[in-house]
Amino acid sequence: MKPAVVLLSGGLDSATALAVARQQGFSCCALSFDYGQRHRAELDAAQRLAESLGAARHRVVPIDLSAFGGSALTDASIAVPTSGVVSGTIPVTYVPARNTVFLSLALAWAEVLGARDIFIGVNAVDYSGYPDCRPEFIAAFEQLANLATKAGVEGERFTVHTPLVDLSKSDIIRLGISLGVDYAQTVSCYQAGADGRACGVCDSCRLRRQGFVEAGVADPTCYV
Repeated sequence: MKPAVVLLSGGLDSATALAVARQQGFSCCALSFDYGQRHRAELDAAQRLAESLGAARHRVVPIDLSAFGGSALTDASIAVPTSGVVSGTIPVTYVPARNTVFLSLALAWAEVLGARDIFIGVNAVDYSGYPDCRPEFIAAFEQLANLATKAGVEGERFTVHTPLVDLSKSDIIRLGISLGVDYAQTVSCYQAGADGRACGVCDSCRLRRQGFVEAGVADPTCYV
């Protein structure tokens, strides 16, 4: 089995991406980050998911993006919005350069492991308008990966897989269920409590809840 690095936040999308990578026959090395996020309960979820979805390895890397702040997810002085997604705007829950940083570290681990495949659960359909979830960004990062690494220079090619990028949230949920994902184990809420209970009103909770409604599947999320 070829190794692949799979970014695993502990949320619905990343859990599904891990299940897809496993279904495609990869030996999955799951990578999570303790980056100063206010919803640290997602790290407990990531651990559960890595075990239940058969990851060969799971690393949690500390990297304190709260040192910079600039996001409601890493700065306690900025409130998490609860009034819904405003079309055409980038919300304050966007963490500056987060996916660039995460993919860079995933690339570093992949090169050490001899892996040439990286999976990330970004989505450009039902999402909150983050610029680092777009296909153009992924294509640019993949090009960077093949220019900036020893493996790339020596003729190996890295591929960044985005199996969910064109799917709606309901399609993602249906796919995950078909692959055995237990969404009760996931945490998506931007301000989840230490026990993982979701607020039900943040952007992430709204998108998640609507996805289950449209998929015709009972929502297993524990709400406050």
